[in-house]
Amino acid sequence: MRIVGLTGGIASGKSTVSNLFKSHDIPVVDADVVARDVLRKGTGGWKKVVEAFGDEILLDNGEVNRSWLGQIVFSDADKRQYLNRLLAPYISRGIFWEVLKLWLKGYKVIVLDVPLLFEAKMDKFTKPIVVVSVDPETQIQRLLARDRSSEEDARNRVNAQMPLDVKRSKADIVIDNTGSLDELNQQFQKVLVEVSRPLTLAEFWRSRQGVLVIVASVTSGVVVLFMKAFNNHTS
Repeated sequence: MRIVGLTGGIASGKSTVSNLFKSHDIPVVDADVVARDVLRKGTGGWKKVVEAFGDEILLDNGEVNRSWLGQIVFSDADKRQYLNRLLAPYISRGIFWEVLKLWLKGYKVIVLDVPLLFEAKMDKFTKPIVVVSVDPETQIQRLLARDRSSEEDARNRVNAQMPLDVKRSKADIVIDNTGSLDELNQQFQKVLVEVSRPLTLAEFWRSRQGVLVIVASVTSGVVVLFMKAFNNHTS
């Protein structure tokens, strides 16, 4: 099984690239979706966060006000790191189960869409790693247009993340998303060719099909040995 790592920065266009993978029938495990699930009312993650940050982060229906929580942690590095530590075990577990379900369905290539791919050390489980990159000022302008947030809040959010030039240095493939959507699509087609190439031998043995081949081979070997032992015993 090939697990492609997809990451980038806030407002870099990572979600657009993620949707392009989906449109080409390559399943995506989205860490943000998993994170929303682990923060649902009554879950273990929800209880930990409410205990740490208080009832003031809750909406009237008891769900976490993600926007308000985001403003709190993006303006305070210690609180942000604390929140990440609280939720990391729940998110990691959720991602594992999503990957396992896709493995059981027989998918040979999946995409792991994780904003904190490097920070969470999940890059060691993915190959190749695709980074969607833009310059910081473009990120800020897109955030202002998308979220109608203040410039101070936009800069806090950008500065709170690992710089994109650092992520680019760790990438196998970089998608430059400073241009048009057509230019992004052209770059994506090259990425699609790369991630869709035949599995390496190591990747094949990690796939469901590879495991089935191993199981079948071992089973056949056991049957052969059993038959030989039976024939020797009866002769």
